[in-house]
Amino acid sequence: MRSISIFGATGSIGESTFDLVMRAPETYRTVALTGGRNIARLAEMAIALRAELAVTAYDDCLPALREALAGTKIEVAGGEAAIAEAADRPADWVMSGIVGAAGLVPGMRALRHGGTLALANKESLVTAGPLLMETARAHGATILPVDSEHSAVFQALTGEDAACVERVIITASGGPFRNWSAERIANATLAEAVAHPSWSMGQRISIDSASMFNKALELIETREYFGISPDKIEVLVHPQSIVHALVGFCDGGIMAHLGPADMRHAIGFALHWPGRGDVPVERLNLAQIGKLEFQDPDIAKFPALRIARDVMEARGLHGAAFNAAKEIALDHFIAGSLAFPRMAAIVEETLSRMNGLGRTAANLDDVLEVDASARRVATSIAGGR
Repeated sequence: MRSISIFGATGSIGESTFDLVMRAPETYRTVALTGGRNIARLAEMAIALRAELAVTAYDDCLPALREALAGTKIEVAGGEAAIAEAADRPADWVMSGIVGAAGLVPGMRALRHGGTLALANKESLVTAGPLLMETARAHGATILPVDSEHSAVFQALTGEDAACVERVIITASGGPFRNWSAERIANATLAEAVAHPSWSMGQRISIDSASMFNKALELIETREYFGISPDKIEVLVHPQSIVHALVGFCDGGIMAHLGPADMRHAIGFALHWPGRGDVPVERLNLAQIGKLEFQDPDIAKFPALRIARDVMEARGLHGAAFNAAKEIALDHFIAGSLAFPRMAAIVEETLSRMNGLGRTAANLDDVLEVDASARRVATSIAGGR
């Protein structure tokens, strides 16, 4: 029986993972589930999977979780430290589905057990890519990408010589503002930013998609995971979200990965790797689809992509500052205190104000220190200081 843990169980990635695991629950032993404030759902999942431990990230939610799981043998805990401690419990396969920099520490700790980390938390590679990859190597662990784009690249590169790769193209749906004018985008509301045309995702990821900060993070993630130079990494807008990535080789051939807009494919691939298992996703009918559309992204309307390229070139601790500033800017947009286009401006100004970002992180503390500093700077800028 394979032991698993799901971090971010009540988010969209966690729900999809839960769906797949529940199709063969006798195959797995669930070590830990973690979630946020949706205590009723977290408890329901923990009971269904007979989890050994359920953790809420919020201390004030612990009494409710304890009450919801009263009478069961499931341990309960609360708080960020408890999330990290849950990752100290060995598991063969761990889903890293926590959104944001909060997923970095538990992911790093999980790698120390030498198992498989299914990485949906793109911020881990953006903020601490070299440290994450070195930790995996040091402990004989495997990191499998769960972003649909990076899972697609991983699959296209299987059995290939990396030296023959000329280009890697990750696709973007373009989000809800793909055809909007810059003037209209300037007045975009929260409800409009959340209304993604292709994918069913959480609020923060949906807004990141609308601003293309999600794709900006994925550019950096591609550089860090695959070790591909920035000049070989491209973004192509593909509204149908059917082609998830393409890899071009030195002989002129291009391998494309196609699939429905359903995260269960990438999650299922990571869950069953190195083999393949049955995944209950829609099978594509190409004749019915008829045609596939592609276009270059509009960098003027979506400057996050330009900023990300600067971060990829600079490396060091720029990624940690980039992500932290982006998260603060996103908080302010959600709170209604910031116009949509200002998010990119805050990120860029934060990077320009900070010194010493070019150095290589010696350890996780270096990353966390820059993360905290960038949050303070971004908060100051967002407040008009």
